[in-house]
Amino acid sequence: MAKRLQVILQDGEYRDVQRAALARNITVAAWVREALGAARRREPLGDAARKFEVVRDAARHAFPTSDIDEMNADIALGYRTVDGP
Repeated sequence: MAKRLQVILQDGEYRDVQRAALARNITVAAWVREALGAARRREPLGDAARKFEVVRDAARHAFPTSDIDEMNADIALGYRTVDGP
């Protein structure tokens, strides 16, 4: 469900947002949604200590790997097999 958010801006701030939206040929609302989305993506999610624990745990394992060119060739071969020659 969508929620309405009201934000009070000073006249100059609003004009800056209007100019930015106009420059991208989008509405002020779309510009604000995009700006908020970008800000949310920059914010860390979850507990940093837990993230480090997961990375340390994964680093303890030795998984088989292959040369990147060989892996890409195998992937491409798989696509050709599924989609045809």
